[in-house]
Amino acid sequence: MSMKHCDLCQKPAVVHEVVIRNGVTSELHLCAEHAAEKGFQVPMASAAQVITKLVEQTGLARKGRRTGACPGCGLTIVEFRQSGVLGCPSCYDAFQPDLGTLIERAQAGATHHVGRAPPRALAGAERVLRRQRLVQELDAAVAAEQYERAARLRDRLHELDAGGTETSS
Repeated sequence: MSMKHCDLCQKPAVVHEVVIRNGVTSELHLCAEHAAEKGFQVPMASAAQVITKLVEQTGLARKGRRTGACPGCGLTIVEFRQSGVLGCPSCYDAFQPDLGTLIERAQAGATHHVGRAPPRALAGAERVLRRQRLVQELDAAVAAEQYERAARLRDRLHELDAGGTETSS
């Protein structure tokens, strides 16, 4: 997938018009400046442009950083940088180390879903997060030799695992 350029000045195109008249197809590609001149509403940055910009900002675009290709579709990190689009589900695994940083920046630090979800799903997710937090606190308490606190945290974990609601202490 190659990036289209403005038919008038060769800057990256942001407006792509395809007209089919009497079976004849014609395409017009315009940069933001020429699109505005011709009366088109200039769209906000496309997802591909945002990803390309983030790739450049995170240093993912540096030559030689990663030269491998996705085993599923053959896409290289350079091609991803140019298009802003992954080729297949295997790309997520192939480029995972680089994508983690990119996703964190794009999602303001979040690497997991933080949007809306059905109430039942939220309750289960909150329970999992509470359990993870308690396990981390328990590990920290044991490491710091705070055995009384560790015992209280262990009891809260057992209560949560038994299906009750954990009590704060």
